[in-house]
Amino acid sequence: MRRLVVLGGGTAGTMVVNKLRRRLDRSEWEITVVDRDDDHLYQPGYLFLPFGTYTPDQVVRKRHAFIPDGVDFVIAEVDRVDAERSRVVLRDGRELPYDYLVIASGTTPRPDQTPGMLGAEWRRSVFDFYSFEGSTALAEALRRFDHGRLVIHITEMPIKCPVAPLEFAFLADAHLRERGVRDRVELVYVTPLSGAFTQPIASKQLGDMLDERKILVEPDFMVERVDNEAKALVSYDEREVPFDLLVTVPLNMGADFVERSGLGDELNYVPVDRATLQSTTHPNIFALGDASDIPASKAGSVAHFSVEIFVDNFLDLVAGKPMTGAFDGHANCFVESGDGKGLLIDFNYDTEPLPGAYPLPAVGPLRLLRETRANHLGKLAFRWVYWNVLLPGRPLPLPAHMSMAGKRIPAGATVGTTTKE
Repeated sequence: MRRLVVLGGGTAGTMVVNKLRRRLDRSEWEITVVDRDDDHLYQPGYLFLPFGTYTPDQVVRKRHAFIPDGVDFVIAEVDRVDAERSRVVLRDGRELPYDYLVIASGTTPRPDQTPGMLGAEWRRSVFDFYSFEGSTALAEALRRFDHGRLVIHITEMPIKCPVAPLEFAFLADAHLRERGVRDRVELVYVTPLSGAFTQPIASKQLGDMLDERKILVEPDFMVERVDNEAKALVSYDEREVPFDLLVTVPLNMGADFVERSGLGDELNYVPVDRATLQSTTHPNIFALGDASDIPASKAGSVAHFSVEIFVDNFLDLVAGKPMTGAFDGHANCFVESGDGKGLLIDFNYDTEPLPGAYPLPAVGPLRLLRETRANHLGKLAFRWVYWNVLLPGRPLPLPAHMSMAGKRIPAGATVGTTTKE
């Protein structure tokens, strides 16, 4: 009997076990998935909890409900991976031998890594929304906040869902306007990037949207500490950004067991081949979703598209064939912009977000890099798709590889393609 162990029952791990259980012979393969608890959290919903769009019960379900029959679900903390012996060692002393291992343990906010972030103001005037506890606590703080300086802050890249801080800024602007207190609040967006986003075309579009909403941008800000007494962010170059309410995205890091296992980089992400997601040091280990070091967005769409490529590659590998599939870094993300509208961006390793139509040329019905009601509705509808289609591993009629069909390159722009507007 051959053994596949999957560490992490989140988005990537759940999709993997659902897809592979259907395609691997049960008489030849045992599949085990390990996670620390039985709560599966719909992380895109964290953005909406502070504004009351979602309630807590809409973003939490039980993991075991999405684990298929024929897959062992182990609730336990992972101590380390003994890659030389091909075993997973659990905190309770149990060992799980494997022939192949998938690390899908995600990424986690680490406020403890920034001096002062977990100080006296934590969850009083300093909040995160990248965790269930943080987003629910922030909901109460936002209800009380009606004047002063609201600062939205990114500690360092990479972060999961890199557009989420921008979405929070846009939604906060709309929320404050709806309450009639926007003119009493100064909104500031603090980022380590030189602009609103990592790619120039999208950065200009999103930066213009911040300007239109009178949201001040503080770029190239590398935070050194949070000064709780002064209620200010302090950068390494000694700039200070005072706040009355700080909504921060702490440093994101991979799982600690990755570090203990000697399998990660300085942020505990697993170095892999960016096309096959195979470990660069152990050929029977793969890292999927946010757990890998691939130069792509840490987003659910990346998990989805990469899993599609991984499954076919894995089946070839265990059959003794070469892996011919290559993940291209494909990601697409809805960007909530407030007032019932949103944008959509679609990109990969080599091509930045461009304007156009998606998924069908001209027809759409979704528009790229343009605010529309349809994009907002698409984001809300995705919650149903997530629970009912993606997690169970059912087919979604979207290509795993990014297509240039329907995209336009603005005049004067230079990207890794040959088509011009």
